[in-house]
Amino acid sequence: MNGDGDHELGHVACVRCSKPARLQCPKCLELKLPRVNASFCSQECFKESWSSHKLVHTSLSHKETGELNGVQDPHAAALAQGWMYCLRKGQSRSPQLPTFDWTGPLRAYPISPRRLVPDQIPRPDWASTGRPHQEISSEWQNSVEIKSPAQIAKLRETCRVGREILDLAARAIKPGVTTDEIDRIVHEATIAAGGYPSPLNYHFFPKSCCTSVNEIICHGIPDARPLEDGDIVNVDVTVYLNGCHGDLNETFFVGKVDKASENLVRSTYECLEKAIALVKPGVRYREVGEVISRHASLNGLSVVKSYCGHGIGELFHCAPNIPHYARNKAVGVMKAGQVFTIEPMINAGIWKDRMWPDGWTAVTADGKRSAQFEHTLLVTETGVEVLTARLPTSPDVFPWLTR
Repeated sequence: MNGDGDHELGHVACVRCSKPARLQCPKCLELKLPRVNASFCSQECFKESWSSHKLVHTSLSHKETGELNGVQDPHAAALAQGWMYCLRKGQSRSPQLPTFDWTGPLRAYPISPRRLVPDQIPRPDWASTGRPHQEISSEWQNSVEIKSPAQIAKLRETCRVGREILDLAARAIKPGVTTDEIDRIVHEATIAAGGYPSPLNYHFFPKSCCTSVNEIICHGIPDARPLEDGDIVNVDVTVYLNGCHGDLNETFFVGKVDKASENLVRSTYECLEKAIALVKPGVRYREVGEVISRHASLNGLSVVKSYCGHGIGELFHCAPNIPHYARNKAVGVMKAGQVFTIEPMINAGIWKDRMWPDGWTAVTADGKRSAQFEHTLLVTETGVEVLTARLPTSPDVFPWLTR
């Protein structure tokens, strides 16, 4: 649930730790600033946040309307609501746009306060601490788990719910919709299904899904920027339900896109399809990167090397790692009962990436566009089951599937 100045203070999350907040900065009260980003659960959190929080008092006031020369400015409008720019991998906020040599047309926008999760929803350990301690210390970081039939049954259900939630997000995408609104849809749908949005507070990630627009490769943070006609946007959804995670993403067109963007998105989709067709017992993990790179190169595109597919189940990320590029050094072969993701990130220009000041948003080094598709896959005795496969009810958003 989004907090704003009209909510009771007890329904607003602490700026620092995201626990229910009962205290508010006295200076913010004096200036009549919004309660969001000014509320704290304890004096200790208030003191720890003071160095960054005090900047709010000099940059925001209750008189700000978000209109510049009669035109609504998304940055100013968001700041006026108490939204702020994300820094330090989600652990800090600032009312000032960070200084950065942006590689393309996109800029960071303010983000809304953290959405709350009802107490009755089962959650992973990082929901409260920001650190996935169980995941980090697990034996499955160094060996690949063979899932039991009971685990697989739970994963099927979780992945189906994840697919339904991504489909809801896809239906909302159009010019003028903010990525924050997409995040709200994903968050509320996940809660309604009894699940926890896995990205939320994972290593302090501030939102419930990732939205990566245009030159953003992955881990884009949903914010106040309205989508524009001609954009492409990847929505990455992971749901924690039944004690396990289901992970998938797709890249969507916003309005009418140019031919180059259509080729990029379609070729990326094909890269994943060709990789999935390879999956069966006995295949080496390294071969996935070979088939993806071959198809990307034939279409004049490049493959990102900094991020890879991963094992998944009761842990969000674990062994095996699945590189998407050619001549990688991944060790091991696929076996029945393994579950992992394949999620190629394909760039229109060079493969290299840069990181925005928020510590999460990875963008192309040359500012050209990037696309991605992802599925969670089960290796079967005879091949592969796509646990996050499109459903008969999935929206017809990809022209090459309906022609």
